[in-house]
Amino acid sequence: MSSLFSKFKKGLLKTTTSVSRGISGVFTNEKAWTDEQFDDLENLLISSDFGVAASLSIVEDLRDRYKQGKIATFEEIDRIAAEDVFKILNKNQREINYAPKGQPTVILFVGVNGSGKTTSIGKLASLWQQEGKKVMLAACDTFRAAAVDQLKIWGDRTNTHVVSALHGADPSSVAFDAVKSAQARNADILLIDTAGRQHTSKGLMSELSKIYRTINKLCPEAPQEVWLTVDSSQGSNAINQAREFSKVANVSGLVLTKLDGTGKGGMAVALQQEFGFPVMFVGLGESPEDMQKFNPKFYADALFNVGIGA
Repeated sequence: MSSLFSKFKKGLLKTTTSVSRGISGVFTNEKAWTDEQFDDLENLLISSDFGVAASLSIVEDLRDRYKQGKIATFEEIDRIAAEDVFKILNKNQREINYAPKGQPTVILFVGVNGSGKTTSIGKLASLWQQEGKKVMLAACDTFRAAAVDQLKIWGDRTNTHVVSALHGADPSSVAFDAVKSAQARNADILLIDTAGRQHTSKGLMSELSKIYRTINKLCPEAPQEVWLTVDSSQGSNAINQAREFSKVANVSGLVLTKLDGTGKGGMAVALQQEFGFPVMFVGLGESPEDMQKFNPKFYADALFNVGIGA
């Protein structure tokens, strides 16, 4: 078993336990399974935040295979469900869109307060610094002194330069200064933190659009990525956040946080099925090392406790 797959298994343990026990409880070794049992499986997946559309699709596939005599044990249900989840997650999966050599890759982070956005930025800075990349941070959440301070702490921890301004400064002006500084310092990656007020705030959405336009004027190809951070335990609220942010922020990918703290780790499946956003990174624990590049195969196998992620 690879060490990386082990991290996925550990981080998803609460969800795996819930789903595996649920499946084994629903499908016993009786001679015949009923439609009611498949309905129970559908409810189990929905309650684990796989989303209605994905849950229906997975269960329909299982039901058809059972009627054709292709499956007979709940272990086979785990395997096939994992295969179906992998197909959903892998459909739009891609590598990071890095900038051409000589230009900084600008990644704009959006998401509500409490989603783990600033912490994710710090952990990713640590990860890329360890890979030998020159990283810079920009504190564009200028309305919360605590957010700026938190980013500066991560800057100190990772020996990463942080561009910031006085409390209440125009966020787009900070973004402008950060991009100019990243260009002057020959930075490889610039990670930009933004305000995280609720997604229903029209002012916030207007602010994000302005930051995006400012960055794009300095670097026509930037930002290369706009990542929405989502607290994986938020359920339907996470879906609503993704829907609203995608309207104004040109979301290109997701960072899922707090997967280790929830028994409802199916959110990656629901978001992929609903919006087609690739999951770029997942938070599988508290330490910086637990922020991992997303692997659809490892995720699917770990969720249903099958395979070794090979």
